[in-house]
Amino acid sequence: MAVNLVNLEAVGKVYGTRALLDGVSLGVNEGDRIGVVGRNGDGKTTLIRILAKLESADDGRVTHSGGLRLGVLTQHDSLDPAATIRHEVIGDLADHEWAGNAKIRDVLTGLFGDLHMPGFDKGLDTVIGPLSGGERRRIALAKLLIAEQDLIVLDEPTNHLDVEGISWLARHLRARRSALVVVTHDRWFLDQVCTRMWDVQRGDVHEYEGGYSDYVFARAERERIAATEEAKRQNLMRKELAWLRRGAPARTSKPRFRIEAANELIADVPPPRDNAELMKFASSRLGKTVFELEDVSVQAGPKVLLKHLTWQLGPGDRIGLVGVNGAGKTSLLRALAEAARTQGDAQPAGGKIVVGKTVKLAYLSQEVGELPPTLRVLEAVQQVRERVDLGKGREMTAGQLCEKFGFTKEKQWTPVGDLSGGERRRLQILRLLMDEPNVLFLDEPTNDLDIETLTQLEDVLDSWPGSLIVISHDRYFIERTTDRVHALLGDATLRMLPRGLDEYLERRQKVIEAATPSPAPQATAPKKAAAVNRAAQKELQKIERQLDKLGDKESKLHAQIAENATDFEKVAGLDAQLRELTAEKEELEMRWLELAEES
Repeated sequence: MAVNLVNLEAVGKVYGTRALLDGVSLGVNEGDRIGVVGRNGDGKTTLIRILAKLESADDGRVTHSGGLRLGVLTQHDSLDPAATIRHEVIGDLADHEWAGNAKIRDVLTGLFGDLHMPGFDKGLDTVIGPLSGGERRRIALAKLLIAEQDLIVLDEPTNHLDVEGISWLARHLRARRSALVVVTHDRWFLDQVCTRMWDVQRGDVHEYEGGYSDYVFARAERERIAATEEAKRQNLMRKELAWLRRGAPARTSKPRFRIEAANELIADVPPPRDNAELMKFASSRLGKTVFELEDVSVQAGPKVLLKHLTWQLGPGDRIGLVGVNGAGKTSLLRALAEAARTQGDAQPAGGKIVVGKTVKLAYLSQEVGELPPTLRVLEAVQQVRERVDLGKGREMTAGQLCEKFGFTKEKQWTPVGDLSGGERRRLQILRLLMDEPNVLFLDEPTNDLDIETLTQLEDVLDSWPGSLIVISHDRYFIERTTDRVHALLGDATLRMLPRGLDEYLERRQKVIEAATPSPAPQATAPKKAAAVNRAAQKELQKIERQLDKLGDKESKLHAQIAENATDFEKVAGLDAQLRELTAEKEELEMRWLELAEES
């Protein structure tokens, strides 16, 4: 029988006049891996702080087993600013001691990319004080994971980690024997790591077996049976369940809930997006040209991030952009945005960016724009527009869209200065969408957003007709909102990845392995090998351009089929063309994969 590590009995906590926790009783046993979800402000962080005895409860009792070894990652670290990374993370261990410890090597490599700590001027001897909040949190996480723990409590551990770091952390936590309680909005991470879920709602905590996918099903089913008044939320969860059940291209694990019950629950739920319809509408709004890059080079100061890039973003394209930190993801978006702002007058360091005449770009950067603190939420949205056209005859008022993004009628009259970081982020996205753009760049849009707000944003984007580029470390969000993944791998090129983020992680692993010192092989015609590699790279770029063109043709055929739906003879001819095109596309993708393996 599993040993009980922590027990909460009838715990209550009140802030002002609001009960965040009301008579909550929970337990954490050996081997438990628990994910904590809920809306921002509903008490997730308060719950885990009380569980870890960092904060006292107003009512009830919290007990820990004798000698419990507890590790906690809070949103504010307690590192000594005068200390070095070495002192905080490794302590007094000599170099040969810590370097010979497989666990320490794994943690340092997983969180920082290399034992030599690239990105820190003096490596392990870097002083902590001047470092950014994100760098400090990674150091605090490394310190915690290197120690031996019976229970690890983590508050938003994936913040400030890239896709690779999150993937490593999921593997690491699955392999540990420690029990785990984690608050995170990263749904892919929850599915990979957790076997139970706690859903914090209005003072209560609902428990569910399984990971995030199971939780989505169970909660949607519970709300259907209870026939609650949360119709909007239930519909959103059923839509998300349909996506999970049908399977996204890059998802590797199947949900574990009962398949028959899931199928019954989503029987009348259509696919999240009608791509053919959206493509048709996007083409009518944007024409043929959105962004076309010809032999473009992008620089950040003296550093060349992209060289000789020929690429295009077409009408209705939905692209997820991933890559190593510093590879140029944000710089590429900025170059495109600047070209759009100046109608093509501002050009990058090399090459040319052609901007479509009808392009109306909205760019969500990582910085939250400042608004007058006395301005009310609704006023800030109405400043942009009173009503927004969502396509296909659907329209929303500023107030309705506010509600869709979690700003209730009362909250809409809150001064901007009183909003939390996550609420300001939501307001920033709202204002962008109210301006009815036809091209949308989202740079880390999931920062500070809770899961419920993320599902609402995904729901809005499902019916948004335009071209979309998303940069995000949130794998679930990328898979949910985009159709194709492109990657910057640090070699100044942009590559399309047919197998999405799984392929990105595989390719990055190969790069890391290649950089690991190994016995020198015997010389075997290096010049010839380099020439073969250059030829492979050239063919790869050629195939990527061909695939882009085939994608455009495919979109046009879908649009033509939709336009001629009643002309069966014409549809049959178009369908035959579509099958030929699909076969050609699959053949090219197979050749692309072969070359990618060689290069």
